[in-house]
Amino acid sequence: MLACFAEEHSMKPCSRGADSHRIILLMLFLLFIPLFFIPTSTACSNANCQLLDSCSSASDCGSGLYCGNCPALGKTQPFCTRGQATIPSSIVSGLPFNKYTWLMTHNAFSIVDAPLLTGSQRVTFYNQEDTVTNQLTNGVRGLMLDMYDFQNDIWLCHSFRGQCYNFTAFEPAISTLKEVEAFLTKNPSEIITIIIEDYVHTPKGLTRVFSDAGLDKYWYPVAKMPKKNQNWPTVNDMVQNNHRLLVFTSDSSKEADEGIAYQWRYMVENEAGDPGVVPGSCPNRKESKPLNSRSSSLFLMNYFPTIPVENEACKEHSSPLAYMVGTCYKSAGNVIPNFIAVNFYMRSDGGGVFDAVDRMNGQSLCGCSTVTSCQAGAPFGSCKTITASNNTPATPDTAGSFSGSVQLTGAASTVHIPSIFILCLFPILITFSVAIGVEI
Repeated sequence: MLACFAEEHSMKPCSRGADSHRIILLMLFLLFIPLFFIPTSTACSNANCQLLDSCSSASDCGSGLYCGNCPALGKTQPFCTRGQATIPSSIVSGLPFNKYTWLMTHNAFSIVDAPLLTGSQRVTFYNQEDTVTNQLTNGVRGLMLDMYDFQNDIWLCHSFRGQCYNFTAFEPAISTLKEVEAFLTKNPSEIITIIIEDYVHTPKGLTRVFSDAGLDKYWYPVAKMPKKNQNWPTVNDMVQNNHRLLVFTSDSSKEADEGIAYQWRYMVENEAGDPGVVPGSCPNRKESKPLNSRSSSLFLMNYFPTIPVENEACKEHSSPLAYMVGTCYKSAGNVIPNFIAVNFYMRSDGGGVFDAVDRMNGQSLCGCSTVTSCQAGAPFGSCKTITASNNTPATPDTAGSFSGSVQLTGAASTVHIPSIFILCLFPILITFSVAIGVEI
């Protein structure tokens, strides 16, 4: 009709047959022209996406990867990043426990979207995004847990001044400890370390809750723990003797009273929170002996800011993490940390904390640039060539390695938005926490 309208106004005869053909051609043109302007997606899917490939959901990415982004570095579109650790003892076994580096989650229980069990809206900070079971499945081998007396029980709580409240409580400690017990039972070659920020005053309270969770059968006896920088038993011996749970407390009295190791008698530790992420500086925590004292055979490296922010974690876990590992290595007298504790462990711009731990284990276990270059039984420094590519990081197909889709409590590329109530209180919380000393 548009053609006929033009012909009428130009005073030319209007051919209805020709007009019909023109209309058909015009409709076809309008139908197909959007195809030239709509960008076609070449992204992979169905678990075929490799490291750094674009993705739209966790199921797009291959084994050991998850779909995330990193707005803090300008990477707003989702892509596949590492979501699981390489278990170093499955590549190089038979070495003392203190020769390995293990990934640890700071406040492992403080999980975004954790159920509200006290009937109150929670007003506190969050440090992780997935369950403790999922953390362990993804290769985390150390858990930091804050334990308090609360409601005539022992609870995990992210609070202040040693007091747990309805609005800072997460769940009874036994619930998380039962997750640990189930994992150790299902995976008989794995070793887990728990570090307790201890505000429990109930006599024998910690002993009871670990026993009730069924973990006493895995307990590493404090009397057998090496002192004065001696080597620990080999991971093979620890597994054979079923001493697969190491527990440390911040309360020195618990070692004599309950047989729970006082943390700073067996390890050195750098400062937690903001002082522990200052570039070029790695001071020891005040309770710890100097990092270079060679007084203990275990070294815990904290690497997380005082105020945890999900969207910033991917940036923190990129090049700044690698630099801080080098700084702490030098501060400790050229000793590689045995544990590296982080917030939001799965957030990165690619390899993140998983790559950092692989590099640390590669250096200490076989003298290679990454643990995946190590060769079992080969001389130290004998490294196999790893082809640089965007493939899924190699994970040994033996006991102690895990695979499958990585799942978070929410969408991988979704940013957690606190409630309006939390947002309004945020400036007050920061001021209050600085003034009274919130436990981080």
